[in-house]
Amino acid sequence: MNRLARPIVSVIALSAALAATPALAQEPEGRAFTVDDLARLERVSDPQVSPDGRTVIYGLRQTDWENNRGVSSLWSVQTGGGEPHRLAISDEGAGNARWAADGRLFFLRGGQVWVSADQGATATQATALPLDVGSFRIGPDGGSLVVSLEVYPACEGDLACTVNEVSHREGRTETGQVYDRTFVRHWDTWEDGRRNHLFRVDLTPGTPASTATALMPGFDGDTPSVPFGDEGEYAISPDGGSVIFSARLAGQTEAWSTNFDLYQTPMTGGELVNLTDANDAWDTGPVFSPDGRTLAYRAMSRPGFEADRWRILLRDVATGTTREIAADWDRSADSLAWSPDGGTLYLTAQDTGTTRLFSIDVRSGRVTPLTSGGHVGSFGLADGGIVYARDGLDGPVNLYYRSQRGRDVPRQITNHNAEVMGQIDLGDYEQFSFDGWNGETVHGYVVRPHNYQEGMEYPVAFLIHGGPQGSFGDGWSYRWNPQTYAGQGYAVVMIDFHGSTGYGQAFTDAISQHWGDRPLIDLQRGWEHVQANYDFIDEDRACALGASYGGYMVNWIAGNWNEPWKCLVNHDGVFDTRSMGFETEELWFTEWENGGTPWENPEAYERFNPANHVQDWRVPMLVIQGDLDFRIPTAQGLATFNALQRRGIPSRLLFFPNENHWVLRAHNSVQWHRTVQDWLARYAPAGAEPID
Repeated sequence: MNRLARPIVSVIALSAALAATPALAQEPEGRAFTVDDLARLERVSDPQVSPDGRTVIYGLRQTDWENNRGVSSLWSVQTGGGEPHRLAISDEGAGNARWAADGRLFFLRGGQVWVSADQGATATQATALPLDVGSFRIGPDGGSLVVSLEVYPACEGDLACTVNEVSHREGRTETGQVYDRTFVRHWDTWEDGRRNHLFRVDLTPGTPASTATALMPGFDGDTPSVPFGDEGEYAISPDGGSVIFSARLAGQTEAWSTNFDLYQTPMTGGELVNLTDANDAWDTGPVFSPDGRTLAYRAMSRPGFEADRWRILLRDVATGTTREIAADWDRSADSLAWSPDGGTLYLTAQDTGTTRLFSIDVRSGRVTPLTSGGHVGSFGLADGGIVYARDGLDGPVNLYYRSQRGRDVPRQITNHNAEVMGQIDLGDYEQFSFDGWNGETVHGYVVRPHNYQEGMEYPVAFLIHGGPQGSFGDGWSYRWNPQTYAGQGYAVVMIDFHGSTGYGQAFTDAISQHWGDRPLIDLQRGWEHVQANYDFIDEDRACALGASYGGYMVNWIAGNWNEPWKCLVNHDGVFDTRSMGFETEELWFTEWENGGTPWENPEAYERFNPANHVQDWRVPMLVIQGDLDFRIPTAQGLATFNALQRRGIPSRLLFFPNENHWVLRAHNSVQWHRTVQDWLARYAPAGAEPID
């Protein structure tokens, strides 16, 4: 499933207060936020702090609308304040900047690693390998790199062998591909036998390195993992003697296994040692303490469950003794980083509709939140401070600085998109809660339309998140952004039903084998709550929209709760849970969610199967499908559309032959939004009406 996911004052004021509830019911002072705005916004990411703590290099993605592509560049800003500037090394494209301990800046350009000794003014090529570099880490002395390359494991680390095999396959006249095991395809790509493997590259000043030493020759697995892994899945020891990486041994079970282990190998290459063989669930994110004595990493406990709680484990490098810290903290950890003195771990975690930055005292396990509202993404440690990327329902990502102790007011250090966002009146919003399934507290958000006026009521876009272990909370999205609906004059309602992340693991667990009852109860009671507590909600003009699991839920409510809705929108949603158990590529997902395979537990696959309720469908539905979506394959979307057409229900299919589970291309994204908006306008027209 897709792993989806912010009070309105000025961005600077909100970054200072990070309040949870805005002032509401003010007259709009700007124009509406549009889909064209969303597509053209600059996207800030990946802050990297220099060794002296004074400079931050970060990535910026801008949209080349005419050529329908994103353009990435590197920018620099001082942690103490000042105007950001674009680095000259970006002129030919640049990304993934990383600092060496001596202050040199390494980055990727054209599939190779480059290095700048003058903070981005000029650069020289550091590698000239025959294959593209996917990711890299810098050795402690700056004289070597560990890089990931896509190779054929049978080539045993011989890069020329992989190059020759690629050329041979491209030159074949026959097109048939033979498979003896799954994965046959994954996410949006058919498998061709290549794997991401790690290599050591020795650097020579003035001469790009063209050779590499295999660190995992012949290994039947990927590091970084596919499709979303990065260098956070491997680490070099502070003494430069070894590399630890996370990988899943494929074998015949890859498609139904989540057993990633941590492996250790000498930096010179050699025997692989499995450090976490005792845990059959997921182990990843290795981070060495500054003195090299302790390895921190994240681990799940239950094999086959991709949304289990990420625990934080500390391993004594010398003895192998492992202990969990903050074991009673019921949140799922992400993005670990050590303080310079080794006494504190910093991390992000979802928390009650937000994503916050936390610190954990290594000795006591005491957890301290450092931010409140919004969504904190990547971060880096500066001299006595932290630089982090923050976005929210109030606007897209910018960078902020605060002390590591977290007692000061955060200071915004970038202000990208200020001119555009300064013209716009975003919808005010607030978080609410109510008693959901089993009387347990469930949270949600309501967003007012940008043109909100007291005494008027507005049509509603009822957004249902995917995952299902996900969240629609206080964050800025470029796919499902509630402000695009608020900009059209709709009120937006989002419910974090049972199964959502950030509310404790038991809350997340509650949806497994209960896709159609517990979350449906939450959605129904949440809808009742907003009707009773927000008089601007027009229940007679409401449409429900969702993607992935949210698309499944749209199909489910089409036959089980269709009374409130004037229209439905289903993006890449499950139609037939039984066939989904055979069709999807990541089989561990359907098998966990349904308590076994379709032949072991067929009743579970049929209990909440939307295909069994088509006879009760009646609400007009827009169906959207990407043909490269191997998570929820095209057959699911076509079956939904066929059922609607055969039933004579007004329906429309929007099909993208070149998009996966997400719609990523700028022009396609705009088409997606406009098609959805047209559908809503047909059945629940925007416009304020006096409250009766």
